[in-house]
Amino acid sequence: MEPEFWHQRWQDNEIGFHESKANPALVRNLELLGLKKASRFFLPLCGKTLDIGWLLSKGHRVAGAELSQMAVDQLFDELKVEPEISILGDLKLYQAPGLDLFCGDIFDLTAEILGPVDAIFDRAALVALPEAMRERYVSHLMEISARAPQLLVTFVYDQALMPGPPFSVSDEEVGRHYDDHYHLRQIENKAIPDGLKGLVPAEQHVWLLNHAT
Repeated sequence: MEPEFWHQRWQDNEIGFHESKANPALVRNLELLGLKKASRFFLPLCGKTLDIGWLLSKGHRVAGAELSQMAVDQLFDELKVEPEISILGDLKLYQAPGLDLFCGDIFDLTAEILGPVDAIFDRAALVALPEAMRERYVSHLMEISARAPQLLVTFVYDQALMPGPPFSVSDEEVGRHYDDHYHLRQIENKAIPDGLKGLVPAEQHVWLLNHAT
C-alpha cells in the first residue's frame, strides 16, 4: 500500500479498523506472554489504538509506529497528554511518560532508534499489508525487535470476495513467515459475528509467538 492510501483513509475518517475499546484478544491473552510489569511493548502501525492506554494502565511501557500524523495527534489528544517531539531523520518521535511513538514509515525505524522490546502486539499491521509487502515487513519487524515474543491477530476469509485491507492471511502463510524463528501456537480461532465488515464470512485467528527452543 502506498503511504497516500493511509493518509487519505485518515483524512476521510475511513478508520473502521479503529476499535472503541482495548482489543479483546489482547485483554484475554496478555498474561500468556508471561511478562513482568513495566515490560516494553511494540505496536506496529498502531493508529490511535486504545490498546496503548490500556497497556499503560497495566503498568507497561509502549512504543508504537504510525504513518499518519493525524492519527498520532488524535492519539495524544485522547490520552490528554502533551508529548515532547523530536526529529530522528525521517521520523518524528513523540514522547510521554511510558510512551514512545514514532511517526513515519516503519521501514525507516531501526533497532537502534526503537530500543529494547519485550513483546509485540500486532493486531493491525500484518493484515494491513498486501501479500507482496508482508515478507519484507516480517523480516524488518524481527530485525528491529530482536525477535521479541508477540501476540499476532490475523483474519482468514476468501480474498476473492472482498479486497483488503484487512487482508486474509492464512495459517500456512503465518507458518512460512515465522516458523523458522518462533514456536507458534494458535490460541484462538473464532468466526467473526456478521462477517468481516459485515460483508464476508471470516475467522479471527490469534497466535502466540514465543522463542523457539
